[in-house]
Amino acid sequence: MLRSMYSGISGMKNFQVKLDVIGNNIANVNTYGFKKSRTIFKDLVSQQIAGASAPTATRGGVNPKQVGLGAQLAAIDTVQTQGSLQTTGRTLDLAISGDGYFVLGDASGNNHLYTRAGNFYLDQQGYIVNADGRYLLGSGNSRIQIPTNAQSFSIGANGVVNYVDSTGTLQTATGSPIQLAKFANNDGLEKAGENLFRSTSNSGTETLTTPGSGGAGTLVPGTLEMSNVDLSEEFTEMIVAQRGFQANTRIITTSDEILQELVNLKK
Repeated sequence: MLRSMYSGISGMKNFQVKLDVIGNNIANVNTYGFKKSRTIFKDLVSQQIAGASAPTATRGGVNPKQVGLGAQLAAIDTVQTQGSLQTTGRTLDLAISGDGYFVLGDASGNNHLYTRAGNFYLDQQGYIVNADGRYLLGSGNSRIQIPTNAQSFSIGANGVVNYVDSTGTLQTATGSPIQLAKFANNDGLEKAGENLFRSTSNSGTETLTTPGSGGAGTLVPGTLEMSNVDLSEEFTEMIVAQRGFQANTRIITTSDEILQELVNLKK
């Protein structure tokens, strides 16, 4: 009887985590470049009541008898599917169609972080940065700079940044083209907050390449990648989690009622 109570507790804890993950997904339904998460469960150890026996000359084999002791969290996966593209018409809004991540770093081109959110801006010196001021890195891990006196600029699907200088001549920006990072295991990346990922020991090291080469996707200027959260799916999973939580509380309630009956036997 106590086994059933503790099994119910383990189930309640798991569904609480599932609801936490669902809540975060729904909160980021409109976050550019956001990748949703999902929870995976697995059973806990099973208590052996009786072991299996092999067939004999006179009697067949017997299967093992086991009582499970609950469930546990197996994994919280990051689902790295492509989000839909939203057209903005803004030159510095970039989406990646395919595999790869934008590479962000500091002024020296180090401390790499990665993102799928392509809403970029120009700072006072003409460097391309993200909303938090991290530099978008290009060839040789260098910062990409557009002269402040440029008449106009454009970004191609291959990541090349061109601008028209004050004399009307087409030039290539310093640090061009934009570099994309690829990993052997995208699911191994760690969410670092602020729409950023960092590499881990299981993601593998970054492989830098230009858009459209080396298996990397191409850039789609003037668009942004939306979150890959599907609200209908999340609401369905929320109902499943709620009912699962209620079912596990019923296990505890029923076990408590049976324990109460045992206590009443003495009266």
